Amino acid sequence: MKYIFIEDYRSTFRIEKMCHVLKVSRSGYYKWRNREKSTRELENEKLLAEIRKIYEEHKGRYGSPRITKEIKSKGIGCSKNRIARLMNKNTIRAKTKKRYRITTLSKHDKPIAPNLLEKSFNITRPNEIWASDITYVWTSEGWSYLSVILDLYSRKVIGWALEKRLTKDLVIKALDKALGERNLDKEIIFHSDRGSQYASNEFRRLLDMHHFRQSMSGKGNCYDNAVVESFFHTLKNEEVYFEKYDTREIACQKLFEYIEIYYNRKRRHSTLGYVSPVEFEYKEELENVC
Repeated sequence: MKYIFIEDYRSTFRIEKMCHVLKVSRSGYYKWRNREKSTRELENEKLLAEIRKIYEEHKGRYGSPRITKEIKSKGIGCSKNRIARLMNKNTIRAKTKKRYRITTLSKHDKPIAPNLLEKSFNITRPNEIWASDITYVWTSEGWSYLSVILDLYSRKVIGWALEKRLTKDLVIKALDKALGERNLDKEIIFHSDRGSQYASNEFRRLLDMHHFRQSMSGKGNCYDNAVVESFFHTLKNEEVYFEKYDTREIACQKLFEYIEIYYNRKRRHSTLGYVSPVEFEYKEELENVC
């Protein structure tokens, strides 16, 4: 009883001191503390619970725009500004952004294809333009090299490969995977930078065999391949920079989870009206059928 009395005394003293500093009465303080929560406060508590749930589900990758879309998809009314205020107040932020290394090796004597893309990203159908690039991924066993191929129509990653060495085999494996993913019934533009892997005889023969028209960015011009660069930025910012890959095998497993399960099928893409690449293709296909 003695210790309870001392603790109550200390609490009362702190409250009196706080009321004195804030120039409010004790009765006013207790009235404020015991008042019922307003409708707005109760709504904010529910929204904050949804925000935390979505934030954890997406491993901290979502900021206020995507979280707002996710909440609205559940039939809950809210504005982006309100969600942003709640996130800011509770220090809930999307993962920070970092830079990544450039991999292009364009100093070679192999043939260079003309630039057929020229920053034309308004694609109206699947399998019209594919774009590809390469980036580095660090593991405890050393660097690995990731090549991806995106369909610019839906931004979906349709082919990718992770290898120990940066050779022509890397981009050939990525293209083989993309060819297995898609049924080709027309000529497609295949765009990349001027890297030696894309200019190799073996890779160009594979493109010719499947009736691709090869396209390469102009010298020193990264804008024509901006969609793939943007994907790498997202991949590094949301996955690679926040993971420690002990082996290349583990890195491959984690990249599979991010690319195939999360990015292609779940992550909301701002360019696609905040739906995933797979959902975007499905909706467009459904509309064309109807």
